[in-house]
Amino acid sequence: MTLSVEEPTTTSVIEITSAAAQRVQQLLDERSLEDHALRVFVGGGGCSGLQYGMGLDGEPREDDLHFDFDGIQVLIDPLSMGHLQGAVIDYVDDLMGGGFKIENPNAVASCGCGHSFRTEGAAASGGSASGSCC
Repeated sequence: MTLSVEEPTTTSVIEITSAAAQRVQQLLDERSLEDHALRVFVGGGGCSGLQYGMGLDGEPREDDLHFDFDGIQVLIDPLSMGHLQGAVIDYVDDLMGGGFKIENPNAVASCGCGHSFRTEGAAASGGSASGSCC
């Protein structure tokens, strides 16, 4: 197995690598979900205050922001978009297993597992910045 750096597909708002787009397409194909999109969101929780979430969604909301990456539709609600501006979504498959990874320039602290983070605006409100895992 060789590791390679994926070139992201870019918009002015977020980026998604071709590896991530291919994995989403594979998930959609496996589940026969032709009319679904990848929903990416941020919610409260985790040891750093905020956490990432993803799911396959067949019912876009009226206020969703819509993006197309290599034929994959991505949905992000406006509140989450405020935390994801400039983020890169990747899919990594290594000896420890595979999974989606988000590189977020808005995060000033994150959990060791990479699923929980804190933004500068939330930094003053407390929470763990130790980098310990969820």
